[in-house]
Amino acid sequence: MVGTGKGGFWVDSDDRRAWTVSGPFFKGWKVTAGVRLADGRYMAAVASDIYGPALHVSEDGKNWGQLPTGPAYRDGGDRRLREIWTLREDRGVIYAGVQDAGLFTSSDGGESWRGVSALNDHATRPAWMPGAGGLCCHALLFDDTNPDRMWCGISAVGVFRTDDGGATWVPKNAGVPAALEDEHHKGIGTCVHGLAQDPDDPDRIFRQDHLGMFRSGDGAENWERNEDGLEAAFGFPIVIDRASRYLFAVPLEADQYRVPVGGALQVYRSTDAGDSWRSASEGLPAVDSWGTVLRGAMAVDNLDPGGVYFGTTSGTLHASADLGASWTNLPVILPRVLHVSAWVD
Repeated sequence: MVGTGKGGFWVDSDDRRAWTVSGPFFKGWKVTAGVRLADGRYMAAVASDIYGPALHVSEDGKNWGQLPTGPAYRDGGDRRLREIWTLREDRGVIYAGVQDAGLFTSSDGGESWRGVSALNDHATRPAWMPGAGGLCCHALLFDDTNPDRMWCGISAVGVFRTDDGGATWVPKNAGVPAALEDEHHKGIGTCVHGLAQDPDDPDRIFRQDHLGMFRSGDGAENWERNEDGLEAAFGFPIVIDRASRYLFAVPLEADQYRVPVGGALQVYRSTDAGDSWRSASEGLPAVDSWGTVLRGAMAVDNLDPGGVYFGTTSGTLHASADLGASWTNLPVILPRVLHVSAWVD
């Protein structure tokens, strides 16, 4: 599924080399997030600057029905639900991270939603500040060994962790420099852009931040820089392949520019848990390519060998069936790509 600023598209392949593009669905609407649920349904988040956000579900990816309710803040408050940035499912619970930043859950397949008040009304909330993309809750990680433990990334606030099923949340940003430091709340003000997690070790977490690339080996208690070999430390997405544990990121030239360095679209790969990074960009446009890859616009399929997919703000799509050793540039120009998800049938 590829979500763009003007609709959603399906991109399908039998061999991960020749691709068919169909769509758009929700033509003219922003498609900001998507998930395939455990029951086989697809769920997509859409948004309009006029009508606001909504959630739709489909059995077949073609016929969609809008859910009667979705995440919502109370009327008359100082928060507005502008769009849904991420959708995840864990142990039968669907999670929606939204802007203005907040987390909502559904335990009945999306029919009803409740806010996670301990996070949404956190004591530090008055000091939360938006990044350039807004004040958004966009990254969620789960501990497969402990159902009460999860992580949440909010821009430009930082990473929070709960160890008690969401009853309490604690900022976990030690070692990451603050982008917008608050006078009273020193544990926030970092601008996390993306999170990835080792599937075998939930305590090993990788973080693309506004101010660099970081990793943690203790569940986000402490962070260290891991930028060796990166052409630039600024960027948005970071993903990890389940079988190989390879990491993938897309460096950009500084926050004031936010373009590929020198106009060469490059993916960087780490094969050693972030100890080092090397370009894995064979086949990608090496000149005059200036599109950005946004934080939700990169995905892996978890086959073996793993497939890696991403789209750019210029509307180009790129796919690798061999963990970044080579890339196929799809012959299509879409609207600005906001979101990419990958599933195997």
